[in-house]
Amino acid sequence: MDDETVIEISDVWKIFGARPEVALRAIREEGLTKAEVLAKHNAVVGVADVSLSVKRGEIFCIMGLSGSGKSTLVRHFNRLLEPTAGKIEIEGTDVMALGPKDLQTFRNRKIGMVFQNFALMPHRSVLDNVAMPLEIRQVAKNERMRQAAAILDIVELGAWGAKFAHELSGGMQQRVGLARALAANPDVLLMDEPFSALDPLIRRQLQDEFIRLSKILKKTTVFITHDLDEAVRIGDRIAIMRDGKLVQMGTAEEIVMHPADDYVADFVAGISRLKVVHAHAVMQPIDAHVAAHGPIDADAPRVGAQETLSTLINLAIDTDSAVLVQDGGQDVGVITRKDLLRTVIEGTEVS
Repeated sequence: MDDETVIEISDVWKIFGARPEVALRAIREEGLTKAEVLAKHNAVVGVADVSLSVKRGEIFCIMGLSGSGKSTLVRHFNRLLEPTAGKIEIEGTDVMALGPKDLQTFRNRKIGMVFQNFALMPHRSVLDNVAMPLEIRQVAKNERMRQAAAILDIVELGAWGAKFAHELSGGMQQRVGLARALAANPDVLLMDEPFSALDPLIRRQLQDEFIRLSKILKKTTVFITHDLDEAVRIGDRIAIMRDGKLVQMGTAEEIVMHPADDYVADFVAGISRLKVVHAHAVMQPIDAHVAAHGPIDADAPRVGAQETLSTLINLAIDTDSAVLVQDGGQDVGVITRKDLLRTVIEGTEVS
C-alpha cells in the first residue's frame, strides 16, 4: 500500500449461509453461478471477489441497483460484517487481524459512518448528539462541547445546538448525522445512501453541502448510492456493482465514454454527457487532422483539456474553425464539429 492509498480491498468474498466456506470452494472449483450456489448450497453470494483501492482525499462512489452488494461491501471496511475470504487494509492496518478491543478503538478513531437513517438520539440535544463520539473517547465535557460546536458551525447549524432532533427537518437531521461522524476527526468516512430518504430538492442541497465540506476537510470518503446522477455529481471515481461483482471502475467520463459491457452501457445511457465529458476525451491528434483536412486556422480558438462538452458546443456555435486543445500550454489535439456531434449522438438513446 503506497502513501496515497488509504483503503485497499483484495479478493473479498461474502457468502451468507450455514457453510459459506464450502460454498466458496464450490464456486472456485466448479465455477458455480449465484443461482447455482443458492440451489445447491442454500447460500447467497453477497460480494464476489471484489478488489479496489481508494486514494487519500478522494470521494469514491460505489453504486448499483438494490441487491447489487454495494452496502454489503462497505460494511466490511470496518468489519460490521466479517468477509468469507479476502483482505482489508485501511491506512496500512490489517483490519481482519484486529482483536475486539483494538477493533473498537479503530472504528472510533479511524472511521466515521453516516447512514440513510439519521439515527439521532431523541433525548439528546443536537450538540450532545454531535459530541457523542468524543464522549465515547472520554474527552472532557467542555472540550468535546467546544469541538462539537465547531463542527456544527462548519455544517451551518451552529444556532441549532440546543434543539432536539424532532425540531429539525430531515435535511437538517442528516447534516447533524454528518457532523457527528466528523466530530471524531476520522481518517475515513463511510456514507451509505445518506441522502436517499430526502426529497429531491433537499437531496440536491445536501449534495452541494457535502461537496463544499469535502473541499474544506478533504476526508477520504466511500459513498454508497443507487443514483448514477448523484455518483457522477459528487464522485471522483465510481465503481459499479452487479450481483455482488465489481463490473467497472473509473471516472464518470471513463465509464460514460467506454462502458465495460451492455449492462453498464444501459446504466449510463440516460446520463447527459454535457458536464461529464471533457475536451481530452473528444479530441483527435493534430497530425491526423492536418493530413486529412489541411492546416488549422492560425486564429483557431483554444481550450484547456478539462473543458466540458457543454462549453465546447457553445464555442462551436460561434466559430466555423476547429478548436485546438491545450495542456500545459502546448497544443495537444483538435476538435471539429463532427467530433462534437458524434460524441453527443453516441450518448443519446435511439429508439
